[in-house]
Amino acid sequence: MTTGTLGILVGGGPAPGINSVIAAAAIEASNEGYRVLGLFDGFKWLAAGDSAHAAQLEIEDVSRIHWTGGSILRTSRTNPAKDERSLHNCVATLDALGITHLLCIGGDDTTFGAAQIAHAAGGKIRVVTVPKTIDNDLPLPDNMPTFGFETARTVGTAIVETLMEDARTTTRWYTAVCMGRKSGALALGICRAAGGTLAIIPEEFGDERVSFELVADIIIGSMIKRRFMGHDHGVAIIAEGVVEQLDEKALEGLKGAPRDQYGHIRISDLDVGDAVRGFVRERLEAMRFDATVVKKEIGYELRCAKPVPFDVEYTRTLGYGAVRYLTDGGSGALIALRGGKVAPVDLQELIDPQTGRVRTRRVDTDTESYEVGRKYMIRLEKSDFDQPRLGELASVARMTPKEFETRFSATLR
Repeated sequence: MTTGTLGILVGGGPAPGINSVIAAAAIEASNEGYRVLGLFDGFKWLAAGDSAHAAQLEIEDVSRIHWTGGSILRTSRTNPAKDERSLHNCVATLDALGITHLLCIGGDDTTFGAAQIAHAAGGKIRVVTVPKTIDNDLPLPDNMPTFGFETARTVGTAIVETLMEDARTTTRWYTAVCMGRKSGALALGICRAAGGTLAIIPEEFGDERVSFELVADIIIGSMIKRRFMGHDHGVAIIAEGVVEQLDEKALEGLKGAPRDQYGHIRISDLDVGDAVRGFVRERLEAMRFDATVVKKEIGYELRCAKPVPFDVEYTRTLGYGAVRYLTDGGSGALIALRGGKVAPVDLQELIDPQTGRVRTRRVDTDTESYEVGRKYMIRLEKSDFDQPRLGELASVARMTPKEFETRFSATLR
């Protein structure tokens, strides 16, 4: 006789370690006498009132999936709380499936949806979430990483190391745009680990609105400094979240930019890599500064990578802890670790009262961790605007010292 039914689903984008959470949770629940149902495609079918896309998970089905990438349950970005009908359908469908406990694996959007289901179910269904995102942008206790981040950083680091060698071999520059729409943690982490030339993240601009010209000049300043140091190659890593800092007025003349029916640029659909490379090339040509610039995107190849041992161990503990929390009567929490122990965080505590959404964790630029990252980048610094260095860099750029200072002083951060 079962003591209840555990439903497991995955929402949002893939992240290394998903299958490890599924395996640990399914095994522990089965051992405790629960029936386990895997719910396919996140909230997609639940929100539609469809109970057919579910399958029972036995221990034999999951015992060897913990080191595999991807998600055996697939995933989707369906918002279960986009309207009252969808939310009602989710609760009703879960009830029809006999689900008494629900484990949601996902990032901020999935966590938000789970919080709404927990509230709407009124205690009838116990709900818990496990934090998944390679962006590392959920506010976890003790600044613990979200699962999948360490694997994504490892794979991304290997890619950048290869790009750096290619750049050196072919004497070229890469502008590599890295996933991370709300946080620059992944771009910065990859740059630090690989020893990339520089990283540009949204957090360094604070609340300032910036232009592509400024982003391009930060990279060009690095090119000039590198050439002065005797090197004509490098890799600049740009977090895609920089797009959220852009001043739309400065983009009006951007060729090929996606626009809505009113002619406004759709920043969310902008090809950041192409735009950055374009601005860098145009400004280099105007300076008569010869350099080959190639764009690269780093993101999708990270999401379904085989998890590194850290993420395997981490996610097994999270999956196990989630089931233990549910079977002990808990609900409405995100499962995190603190000092190796399971530390549930109430889902409502994660909601920003001003936005009604899950709070975002961003890179703290006031820490020594960020300072170390910046120290090892090749970027223009305040000391570069003192003589004789100012004159030397200006000469490389074919500018007067005054012209160089006027042009590049805005890049200091």
